Amino acid sequence: MTAELVRGQNHPLSQARLEIRIAAGTPVVAGATLGDEHGTVHGVEWVVHPGAPTLPGLEVSRQAAADHRLAVDLGAVPEAVHRVHVLLALPAAGGPLRFGAVAAPFVAVTGLDGTELAGYTITGLDAESAVVALELYRRQGAWKVRAVGQGYAGGLTELLTDQGLPQAHQLANTIHEAVAQGLARAVTPPARTADGDRARQTATPAPAPEQGASATQGAAGAVPPQPLSPYGTQPPGTPPQPTTPNGGPASGASQPASPYGAQGAPATGGTQPGPTQVPADGSAAQPPAPTAGGPIDYSHPRRQNAAPPPPPPVAPPVQPGQPARPVAGDATGWSMDERLYNQVWGMFEDLARSTAAYRSAVDFADSRMEKELDAALADPRNRIGGQGDAAREAARAKHAQLVEQARAAYDRDLGQLTAESGVVEPALPLAYARWDNPVWHGYRVPFEAPMAVRLGDLHLPECPELRIPMLIRLPLERGLWIDSGAAGSLDGSFLDSHELHRLAMDTAVALAARLLAVHPAGDYTLHVIDPAGSGAQALAPLVWTGVLAAPPAVGAAGVADVLARLTERVDLVQMAVRGGAADSLPPGLDTSEQLLIVNDFPHGFDDRAVTQLRYLADEGPSVGVHLMMVADREEASAYGPLLDPLWRSLMRLTPVPDDHLADPWVGHAWTYEPALVPPGSQVVQQVLNRVAEARTKYT
Repeated sequence: MTAELVRGQNHPLSQARLEIRIAAGTPVVAGATLGDEHGTVHGVEWVVHPGAPTLPGLEVSRQAAADHRLAVDLGAVPEAVHRVHVLLALPAAGGPLRFGAVAAPFVAVTGLDGTELAGYTITGLDAESAVVALELYRRQGAWKVRAVGQGYAGGLTELLTDQGLPQAHQLANTIHEAVAQGLARAVTPPARTADGDRARQTATPAPAPEQGASATQGAAGAVPPQPLSPYGTQPPGTPPQPTTPNGGPASGASQPASPYGAQGAPATGGTQPGPTQVPADGSAAQPPAPTAGGPIDYSHPRRQNAAPPPPPPVAPPVQPGQPARPVAGDATGWSMDERLYNQVWGMFEDLARSTAAYRSAVDFADSRMEKELDAALADPRNRIGGQGDAAREAARAKHAQLVEQARAAYDRDLGQLTAESGVVEPALPLAYARWDNPVWHGYRVPFEAPMAVRLGDLHLPECPELRIPMLIRLPLERGLWIDSGAAGSLDGSFLDSHELHRLAMDTAVALAARLLAVHPAGDYTLHVIDPAGSGAQALAPLVWTGVLAAPPAVGAAGVADVLARLTERVDLVQMAVRGGAADSLPPGLDTSEQLLIVNDFPHGFDDRAVTQLRYLADEGPSVGVHLMMVADREEASAYGPLLDPLWRSLMRLTPVPDDHLADPWVGHAWTYEPALVPPGSQVVQQVLNRVAEARTKYT
């Protein structure tokens, strides 16, 4: 889901290799500055611009144009850099003199495949001729993007001076001269590859003695390499090696549509840059200074742009012929959370494939036995007597042998996956962990939202003891529906409607508490609609700790008030974003993520309220308003097919184990089990108390 940013809003970046695409109504100059933790630019070597279009991790266009694609590799920027400011300026020679005379520029952060992660329309500019469009900044080891939109009527000189650059005037003149002289016109336009991306060439440095065919930048005696594009990370002549999310070789098959919510693991194939090597004296590595004479080397002296990501943990050695011992976090990824997410996804895929292979082998054994029996009994003389009995006995023996071999292979795979689950489960972070995980006892309110959250567990009937965490990416792209309708449990027992509704509310409260707990203070606002007050007991932890935005709404009037406020918020944000007037949002508007829990639908809902609820389910997720319903579909049957789109737009979960989650990838029906709090545990109250304390300090 693309995040449409407004000025000052930020958004986490789950990828290190990005493109920043700029669309303007007139040719503009694009560049970027590297800043320390305070945003200060320490020298001209910290600025990438048309006259010096490449720095470690950055590549910009050499000319002014109405459309730009800047290459960014956050893993390759120097460790001393904490902020990357993307700037736009109007050329000094010719064209408009102020941004107020042209259409508002649009800036988008995309992945390498073109998927848009965040977009920002820079509105409100008038006499400014230079503007800081975006800020990519490092926080708690992760990167985020912030919409800035700070304009400068004094142009590039004023902009660079504001960032602490002492040679701002000289550098601004250099940038404008480089554009005016048309340096890029002497360069052959880059060819396009099959996927539409630009083909970039990388120079091959001379190999260092200790690395054979690969070179270490900055090594003595090595030929200084030309700047490497952030996208050209494969050495020339080396074919790319795609990988699956769990680190294995890619099979070429498409990603499955799974109970994880139609969101595959992030692309992690290919080599990616690794961390900066710090000098022996412990000082932070600085960008290289220009050298006198010859071409300037903008590559970092102690970094290889083509280095792989930080290596995953290595499994301890095992005896020959024995399976490798599992290690938590041995999948690919730029953080431990991402590695664990990819590892869980890999376990899900491995279990699906192994089960599919086992079922296929059993089906083959069954069909083979039937064919052999048919062939043996086709002759009437073999239907009676010892010869027919022997044929039937041989067919059944062969069937049993094939099934036994398939089960042995399946049990071997299950043993490996069970061992992997045993080391992964205790290592999971808060957002992925069960409520009985000891990690919750050391809970602290996080500073960053996680990439995913756990909704429950998944398992298959052949191996009910092996549970795979059901992780869904954040922010939520679909609402959640906790089905409180009559249903039988997998053990054959039936629950009465009151008990099932109580379990459904407990499930909703546990999920809401988890969503509150894994977001920073003030980043998640919770609303509750309980028209008849039937969920008061289950909602008590949310009410007593004070984490709700307001007491649960009761009665038809309460339902109408909450729905009207959330519908108005969706309308305002959508109109502001689509109309390019994001700065006109009311100052008191709550811009945090909103979660609405609805109990006992459709009790207390009139036709207008039902229409508003459908509107929130359809349009809310795109602007940060999410829905969680606890409802029995049969109770709303009076509306007929009117509500069918509502139920289809929500992800159905159950308060008891149920095999309703389909896997169209290999045809499995996965049993979902909710992530409930252990009986008698006070962990939810303790976590919510700390959330409430953090919110008090935040406000």
